[in-house]
Amino acid sequence: MTYMNKFRILEVVSKNHDISQKSIAEMCEMSVGKVNYMINHLLDAGLLEVDKEKKKHHYVVTKEGMKFLIDELDSYQDTKVTIHKEKKEVKNAVILAAGSKEELEKPACLIPIHETTLLERTVKILKKNGIENIVIVTGYKSSAFEDVSFLKESSHIRFVNNPQYMWTGSMSSLAMAREYIDDDFLLIEDDIVIEENAIERLIDSQERDCILVTKESGSGDEGFIEIRNNYLYKISKDIHQLNRIDGEMVGITKLSIDVYDEMLEYFECNQNPFMNYEYMLLDVSRKINIGYLKISDLFWYEIDNKHQLQIVKDKIYPMLIRKEESFKENELKNTISKILDVEIEKITEIKPFGGMTNKNYKVTIENKCYVVRVSGSGTEEMINREEEKKNSQLASDLGVFPELIYFNEKTGLKIASYIPNAETLNVKTAKRLDILPKINAIFSQLHRSGVSMENDFDVFGKLKQYEELTIREGGIFYPDYEEVKASVMKIRSDYERMSITSVPCHNDSIPENFVKGENEQLYLIDWEYSGMNDPYWDIATLTLEGFTEEEEILLLEMYLGGKVTKEVRKRILINKVFQDFLWAVWTIYKESCGDDFGPYGIDRYNRARRNINKYNELFAEVTHV
Repeated sequence: MTYMNKFRILEVVSKNHDISQKSIAEMCEMSVGKVNYMINHLLDAGLLEVDKEKKKHHYVVTKEGMKFLIDELDSYQDTKVTIHKEKKEVKNAVILAAGSKEELEKPACLIPIHETTLLERTVKILKKNGIENIVIVTGYKSSAFEDVSFLKESSHIRFVNNPQYMWTGSMSSLAMAREYIDDDFLLIEDDIVIEENAIERLIDSQERDCILVTKESGSGDEGFIEIRNNYLYKISKDIHQLNRIDGEMVGITKLSIDVYDEMLEYFECNQNPFMNYEYMLLDVSRKINIGYLKISDLFWYEIDNKHQLQIVKDKIYPMLIRKEESFKENELKNTISKILDVEIEKITEIKPFGGMTNKNYKVTIENKCYVVRVSGSGTEEMINREEEKKNSQLASDLGVFPELIYFNEKTGLKIASYIPNAETLNVKTAKRLDILPKINAIFSQLHRSGVSMENDFDVFGKLKQYEELTIREGGIFYPDYEEVKASVMKIRSDYERMSITSVPCHNDSIPENFVKGENEQLYLIDWEYSGMNDPYWDIATLTLEGFTEEEEILLLEMYLGGKVTKEVRKRILINKVFQDFLWAVWTIYKESCGDDFGPYGIDRYNRARRNINKYNELFAEVTHV
């Protein structure tokens, strides 16, 4: 006898005092014989009894039978559908930034906190974790978002305005994002400062529908949750409505497109304009399992007023940054421990240093030191790590780069021998008469080695790549960019008519990439852009910043072993133009992704323009730019 059949018969009898077995059979869609059989079992079990009234027999549900009904009903109501079984990559995010906080006088996410804002920090974290499409729903002082440069420069950020934000809840704002959301997404409230690792873990969680929760904060505005059968059961700000408190909602949730659509269907029938998305999600959770990720030691804070803002500035944010750095250090320790097969306890120091786009660390293991390079976010789109690995090993074999110990071409993680008492060169020290011969020796060793790198450094291929990436991110080129580019292309035509033999080149040989060891030996580090190229590109790179014409000629005479010809000077100048123009576009792209290089990009661009004019004066009859 199935529980469902027992439940159905007892339910019918409980609602119909005077009912025959034939009527029970009809209402339960069973045969009379089966009903008779099951009623006898229910009588034997004490769930039913017969009430004899004169010549009629009436079935009555006993106390035990009513308990069975109630228990089964609870069990049935707790039964929910699990609509997803497999994890899915999340590429979308919705940031709710419509709410009004009059005391703050502007959206909380746009208020400067040390060197950043909540919104800029959140967007950077999202992009780092593979989020390609971000929708920001605005309302209160929406025009303030129009002046934020990093938002204007990104084509992957879309804005939706909720003009009714004062008279609607957060579900109304969330519903307005539907036009731009066609797949699973991360839902984030804009006034939350939270550690980066929490967002990473939520994105990586197995559940496609998953709310981020933590222990009770005691903030006074908590959204408490109750978990049952490992899924969301209740959400309430009233602690008295929950049987127990299993956590507090943070304001970040991962939602599948299916659950989102269910929420929208519920919302269409909603009569309360102030409905918040949490309670609409709770309604959906009555029939669909909604998972959760609980991080008990989560570091986070919500900004609703000036007092909370000051706490974030003075205390929370500095502590958050320290925790994140500590976490990253521990993560790096674990990685190094596995790679080098050493106990974590033997890694005694991890000290960050240098790096424009990557992060470099001096790592001490007992008494031996290493340099560990962690690739910066977004570099995978510009750098071919397989090529870098091969070329770094080649350079190491030639003795112009320290011993390469480990290189992961997928992640870009690199470990090399540390140069004791190393001195990084600068423009001033690179020009010293005792250093220039050492630089020349490295160039000569590399360029005249006779070996070949498998890849070419394709200047104009890279230019096209950076242009396309910039356009994709919504970056803005300089006003006269097309005019200057046309001049560069004319010079390119001249250059391609010259007789040039490509050799192994570093291609980023700025003074800061030369390191002198305690034995006075010089090394050239960071081979990300290495490849076959015009050897004068390396010399032009070195002398472009801060070398006088006389100092440049001195180096060239060392390199050539004789006088510098007009042809060589022409090639040097051409390479300078190409470099400045290329790295100016590279900077535009990087800044469109949220990085800040100050005047670096425009300075290089303007110098390219000046050198174009110089080239035209010396070597061509062309209109100046």
